[in-house]
Amino acid sequence: MKSSVERPEMRSTDVEICRAKNKDLPEILALLGTCELHKEGLAAHLSTTLVARKGNEIVGCSALELYQQLALLRSVAVKPSLRKRGLGVELTRAALDLARECQVRKVYLFTLTASTFFSKLGFIQASRSDVPTAVRQSIEFTTLCPESATVMTIPLP
Repeated sequence: MKSSVERPEMRSTDVEICRAKNKDLPEILALLGTCELHKEGLAAHLSTTLVARKGNEIVGCSALELYQQLALLRSVAVKPSLRKRGLGVELTRAALDLARECQVRKVYLFTLTASTFFSKLGFIQASRSDVPTAVRQSIEFTTLCPESATVMTIPLP
């Protein structure tokens, strides 16, 4: 999956979104640390992790944890100096496209701070009790995200 993402407001930046490689893991984890997002468990889902590259630098990422026809969207992060330029939207849309390729029917996420961002992309708020058993087994649900986290979901056609 490769797509070039060029936003008018980014002007001369050339950002490409593609699947992560094993060698990308340390840089992805560093970006998640900078963005104060959870790193735990991501390595197990590297095959369904996307990165945004500007030249040789990873400037954004998003990841899916697949659970049969369900997925958990996690680790949507953009380098702070490149925020507010549409890259987070592009990374989220690319992750949803990847979910469709994997025949996922519904995507869930947990957030403490970005519910407004995700609602603009079509995610709707759900109850923690609505999360299917398969997704409840994720480290995000069991350990990392507090009960106060907003649960959101989006069905995929």
